[in-house]
Amino acid sequence: MQISFKWLQSMVDCNASPEEIAHRLTMAGLEVEAIEPFQFGLERIVVGRIQEMGKHPNAEHLRVCKVEIPDNIFNVVCGAPNAEVGQIVPLALDGASLVDGSEVHSTEIHGVLSQGMLCSQRELGLGEDASGIMVLDSNLPLGTPLAEALELDDLIYYVGITPNRADCLSVVGIAREVAALFGKKWSPPTISLKETGPPVESLSSVTIEDPDLCPRYAARIVQNIKIKPSPLWMQQRLEAQGVRAINNIVDITNYVMMELGQPLHAFDYHRLDENRIVVRRAQPNETFVTLDGQKHQLGRDMLLICDASRGVALAGIMGGLNSEITPETNTVLIESAYFQPTGTRRTAKALGLSTESSYRFERGVDPEGVITALDRAAQLMVELSEGELASGRLDVYPIPLKLEPVKLRVSKTNRFLGTNLSREEISKLLKSIELKVRSSGEDLLVVDPPSFRADLTREVDLMEEVARLAGYDLIPSASPVARLASAKRAEDQVIRQYAKETLVSLGFCEILSYSFINPRAIDLLRLKNDDRRRKLLPLRNPLSEDQSVMRTSLVPNMLETAARNQRQNNFNLRLVELSKVFFSKEGEELPEERFNLCGLLSGLRRPPGWNETGQTVDFYDAKGAVEVSLMNLGVKDLRWSDKDSAPYLNPEAAARVYAADVYLGDLGEVDPGVLESFDVKGPVYLFDIDFDLLMEKTISVKEFQPLPRFPAINRDLAIVVSDSVPAQDLLDYLEEHRPQYAESITLFDQYRGTQVARGRKSLAFRITYRSEERSLTDLEVNEIHTDLSQKIVDAFEAQLRS
Repeated sequence: MQISFKWLQSMVDCNASPEEIAHRLTMAGLEVEAIEPFQFGLERIVVGRIQEMGKHPNAEHLRVCKVEIPDNIFNVVCGAPNAEVGQIVPLALDGASLVDGSEVHSTEIHGVLSQGMLCSQRELGLGEDASGIMVLDSNLPLGTPLAEALELDDLIYYVGITPNRADCLSVVGIAREVAALFGKKWSPPTISLKETGPPVESLSSVTIEDPDLCPRYAARIVQNIKIKPSPLWMQQRLEAQGVRAINNIVDITNYVMMELGQPLHAFDYHRLDENRIVVRRAQPNETFVTLDGQKHQLGRDMLLICDASRGVALAGIMGGLNSEITPETNTVLIESAYFQPTGTRRTAKALGLSTESSYRFERGVDPEGVITALDRAAQLMVELSEGELASGRLDVYPIPLKLEPVKLRVSKTNRFLGTNLSREEISKLLKSIELKVRSSGEDLLVVDPPSFRADLTREVDLMEEVARLAGYDLIPSASPVARLASAKRAEDQVIRQYAKETLVSLGFCEILSYSFINPRAIDLLRLKNDDRRRKLLPLRNPLSEDQSVMRTSLVPNMLETAARNQRQNNFNLRLVELSKVFFSKEGEELPEERFNLCGLLSGLRRPPGWNETGQTVDFYDAKGAVEVSLMNLGVKDLRWSDKDSAPYLNPEAAARVYAADVYLGDLGEVDPGVLESFDVKGPVYLFDIDFDLLMEKTISVKEFQPLPRFPAINRDLAIVVSDSVPAQDLLDYLEEHRPQYAESITLFDQYRGTQVARGRKSLAFRITYRSEERSLTDLEVNEIHTDLSQKIVDAFEAQLRS
């Protein structure tokens, strides 16, 4: 928020420097982010003196003036009837801009060179007099920029106001703080009203149909006003606050808002149907055109200020085009109200509107300051528009808002802050910001917060006030005496981290994606209608259609990430994500949350290089990554099946992953049709594992295994079976009939070719035999191995291959 230093000085008698005031405010929690000079304008317009004046040789109504500034004299052609020698006048030099936007340039006027222009009040925006040039005080120094000479320039504080300090969104609020911090007195604006018009009740009425959204609404009426520019002092203060001056009536409402923090609105009284106000909720499908000319579709929970037949303002946000102040306006109805903060915020956000008014109403204005601001605006309108104020005011306040007293314990305050303040010192600090404080025993103070401090509801709120008013530097610094130690990570966190680290060691990059997806993404995966992943959980207030449901699979986000990388010409990908998916639970509001592990591979197997052949990843790279990860986690009985693969995978290059008989997930090549739907170029390989199920099969504590004492004997077993027999079936059989002393069984080769019949394949297994008690002999190993070979031949109608 911008605060004019001069305006602030007019309320607080404080001779501290601007920098000291800024420092004290910042240390009290009102951060002054910057101090910048403010220039009212009037660049290249200086104070000059008419030294000589003569008739224009070619025009009877013009005169030629010699205008003096230090070290220079300018020739200026002037037609003002009040120009006289010796006058101190504003001189617009070559390049100066006037209030109407025109620029001054040296030019010949009827054959005589004019090097500038002598200006009237209206041309400078400093008044309405255009009958002649503006005559300045004779004591002003020549050559001084006019804005500086008239003290129009200022310093601007840029103050960061926290959401709980709505009371400081005004000059009065900051003045109150400065006075308390420096122990000075401050003076709010004096309000004196002259009510010369008829009773206001005979002119209008106010009806509140929804007191929940509008607890208080007050109004006054000013008749026979004259619309004209605001006086210079008001324009200067408004522009210093960052508000553009418009006309005296509109400027007064803005001025009072900046001064007191209470937003106001002025209606053209004669444009109100039946000249009355009705505060109600918007009707279904009702529309409204705001002052900026925009048409808005309103909702049922939006509050509307209406006349007898239509809406005339969005409550607390912006007025309507149908009741705005125009040059023909001669009677105004001034609105001053308290609107419920959350309702104002909800409406402003829904309509995409943010104004100075809504900014204040959203944070909560002073419900008891409504009348003060209303009377202040009425006073200024009478003074600056020559209006007549109707006697009395309309004030509808059905349920007055009250703040409860707050108890403050002195001893607890000192313990909490680390201070040693007495009860009297604490009481004095709180009273300095206009809190009513009364004693209730030696250790207890009872505080009645004023209506403009709705944020003071708890004892700790008052402690904060004591701390910032006394000065945070009063609080002693001390190192914490407690020993700080990080909590030990839970076992499931350790396992998840280990799984990710394993995949990273294999060249994968971890990604994190949004938990929200487009519901269409699940359709693109071609899941069956009864698939659990189709039970999507919609968001109540989605950011967009693309993020409108909670994800039930990590696959869509993984494919979208691949597409995004490929658009940047990055095709060599190894991506992994271990995150939650969410499943809706019938009859329950909160979803079931499960961790899934998803990985994606595409492009080259290894980075390109002079000694690399440019091999691309295939199914076995994905299978190997899963196999290594699961084995490192201690998962035993890992199995694979090519039956019932995921619908988004190519069935010719896909497998289901099992731990014993527990289905963990899928891996394989993504179907080309699915890739096309996600705008991804293939081939792409992917794995998707239910990590929560995997955790149940994980061995988190690994046992030490001593090195073997006795040598191993390896025997190979090559058998020819039908192409239709999966290798996994043979591995399962070998595990089920594991022979004595068999330490490990490994499939190391598969062959199809001329040396085996068509429709057959050769599978080669290596079996390692070892005893933990003695060295085995070739004879006994051969006997065991021969017996095992015959069993496999019989079980699978196989042939041994020599």
